[in-house]
Amino acid sequence: MPASMRIELFPASLDVFLDFYTRILNFALLQRKGKYAYLRRDAIYIGAIESPTPDTLADRASYRQPNRGVEIVLEVDDVMAERDRVVAAGYKLDADIAKQEWGLMDFRVTDPDGYYIRITSRGGN
Repeated sequence: MPASMRIELFPASLDVFLDFYTRILNFALLQRKGKYAYLRRDAIYIGAIESPTPDTLADRASYRQPNRGVEIVLEVDDVMAERDRVVAAGYKLDADIAKQEWGLMDFRVTDPDGYYIRITSRGGN
């Protein structure tokens, strides 16, 4: 059986998270129950659970606060079309399309919770 991947993110506001991932990055909301949501775009699955921010969290030691030191990479067929859609939606790019030294084209955005996202052309396997 082939492997698949799902990531879990921990946004401060589930509503803000859903707006960004559905409106800006074109994910579909599959399910929402309370403070949890499950999204999909092609074979990419994201689970998200609203998490208190350190400023509002009374007992930080008892609540899971994952490190956001990651880069999420989305491989797409048409980087220019993706970039144009993101810009048309009014979202600010961190870096516009550029050809990288490894030969792929990409651009970068940061989601409302600080997760760094690189949207890139598909590479050879």
